[in-house]
Amino acid sequence: MASVLWQDLTAEELRSKAAQDAIVVLPVASIEQHGPHLPVGVDTILCGGVCKAAAERASDVEVVVAPTLWCGMAEHHMAFGGTFTFDIPTYRAVLLAFLRSIERHGFHRVLIVNGHGGNIAALAAFLPDFARETRLHVAATTYFMLAEAALGPLLEDQEGVQHACEVETSMMMVLAPGSVREDRLGEAFGARDRAPRRQVVSRHRSFRDMTESGVVGDARRATLAKGQACLDACADALAGLLREMGKGI
Repeated sequence: MASVLWQDLTAEELRSKAAQDAIVVLPVASIEQHGPHLPVGVDTILCGGVCKAAAERASDVEVVVAPTLWCGMAEHHMAFGGTFTFDIPTYRAVLLAFLRSIERHGFHRVLIVNGHGGNIAALAAFLPDFARETRLHVAATTYFMLAEAALGPLLEDQEGVQHACEVETSMMMVLAPGSVREDRLGEAFGARDRAPRRQVVSRHRSFRDMTESGVVGDARRATLAKGQACLDACADALAGLLREMGKGI
């Protein structure tokens, strides 16, 4: 199978992809603290890995996966160290520059796939701007929300992805073997995410105020088998969306 990754293709091959009206998947993520047991690149590694797996599964659709934007909106993790963050104007400007580059190369459809909770509100706010300022058809999704219904039954203590938790730790065992500091798993748990589904009053909260460990959830539940099942669920959900987009839905 030919690579689905933009960075592996030649300029000529990418021109051919554009001529075939390929969907460009643009993964966006973060570099931020993930507790005592995981590297700061978790969101970037997982989002890129899910996008690659999904594009390979949707082999009946022309798809190319752009390089992952590794910095996002992560002010809430800064107190722990190890974190990069954009402000809103910079994040918008960087994403718009990426989209304009994609547009100039003859592509028409972009699916932004997000792998970090802190990016969700900003991406939703940017979509009208992207529609106005480019001629691209741009959609956005967060892969673990897209797969939420499939993830729930796979988990012991959670309904979905939290932070440096059962899900993310398990998936890292698959996508970045050896990166999990297994000798620190005994410390890798924290307050459950009990935020209400509908927030009437919003305010900024540092993760330092929510959890001493930097973890929300319980990474002690993580296993390699669970990681593969979660990766499959996320890749299948995203592949399904790519097939729908390929049909013009």
